[in-house]
Amino acid sequence: MTSLLFDPRHIRTRTCDGLTQLGVPVRPDYLPLIFAPGEDVALRPMRDIESRAAILNVVQARVFDMPPQAAMRWLLDAHVLEALTSDEWQFIATGRGDARRYSEQLESLYTLAWMLGLVPHLDPSEYCSDSLPTLMPDLRTGEAFDKWKGRTLPSCRDAVEVAEMLDLYCCLDWLYTDARQRGGGPPGPHDESLIWHRRWALEWVVVLSGPGRAGVTPWDQVRL
Repeated sequence: MTSLLFDPRHIRTRTCDGLTQLGVPVRPDYLPLIFAPGEDVALRPMRDIESRAAILNVVQARVFDMPPQAAMRWLLDAHVLEALTSDEWQFIATGRGDARRYSEQLESLYTLAWMLGLVPHLDPSEYCSDSLPTLMPDLRTGEAFDKWKGRTLPSCRDAVEVAEMLDLYCCLDWLYTDARQRGGGPPGPHDESLIWHRRWALEWVVVLSGPGRAGVTPWDQVRL
């Protein structure tokens, strides 16, 4: 059941405060609604989030030329092959696909690390920390999936906290898109790719139940 703290009006107030601190002041009524009153908010199962983080970590390693056989063997041993998308399978197993596009998912991986409590903040004005590789399975030494979890002790953040972060990133993404469509300059100095990829991970992990909500969505079918 959703926490009583999950009030879309209060979340939007905090989002607008956060946008002001980021140098993007905006009226609450100018922004589209992300959540509806009466909706329940939850997160995907912990195992799903850990598996998705492990997969994106291997994807990043393949961008930097990890041998495909070693990558597939690690995923097989971790029992996460079923969570791969078809495009990820092609890229990891054969190298087919746009490596640059996959490299930009580093910010999605960083977002998952934040959800798992492995990094302290998710500031849109800062790129992912250089320490991120040390927080993920060490593929150079073949660190096993379970050993990684034992070393880092991931623990999911509260669903309302993650929903608040989703509201912030959705509104920030919408403001940049709106400014571009109006032919104006960007509303702030932030990296749109960073915003988009972090929002992707947040949209994927937050599960809303209510009228018109479809439930969980596969990674490659998240619609932003």
